[in-house]
Amino acid sequence: MNRCDAATVGERSAASEPASLGRRVPMRRSLALAASLLAIGCSTRYVEEPAGREVYLRHCASCHGEAGKGDGPVAASLRRPPSDLTTISRRGGGSFDERRVMQVIDGRSLVAEHGTRAMPVWGIVFEEDLEGEPYAGYTSLLRSRNLTDYLRSIQQ
Repeated sequence: MNRCDAATVGERSAASEPASLGRRVPMRRSLALAASLLAIGCSTRYVEEPAGREVYLRHCASCHGEAGKGDGPVAASLRRPPSDLTTISRRGGGSFDERRVMQVIDGRSLVAEHGTRAMPVWGIVFEEDLEGEPYAGYTSLLRSRNLTDYLRSIQQ
C-alpha cells in the first residue's frame, strides 16, 4: 500500500495532519536559525571608516595645522615650512587636481617636504593600521579618498 492509498483524494487522515504540520514548522524554524547563524558567522566585522577631517587631524594637522594653513605645532621644526593645504586649487590654476592629491597622500608622488621614500607615506601607514583586516588595501584607499574629499572641502 502506498501513501495515496491511506486516504482518498481530498480526505486527510486526522492522525497524519498534525504530525506533518508539526514537523514542517520546527524544520522551517531550524532552517531560519541555521541560515541566520551562517550569515553571522560568515560576515566580517563592519568598521566605519573615519571621516576625512578625522583622518586629517590624526595624520596631517601636526604639520599643516588644524585649519590646513601650514602652521601646525611641528611646522617650526621643519627645514621647509608645510604648504597651505587650503590653497591647493588656487596653486592649481583654480582646479583641484584630485588625482595629484591622491598620489601625494598614498605616496605615488614624491613631495620633498615629506622626506625620502624611506619615510612612511600615508597610503602605507593606512595599510599598516589595517593589517590583518579584510580588504586592507581597499580600506586604505577609502581613507585616502576621505582625506582628499576633506581637502577639497577646505579650499579657499
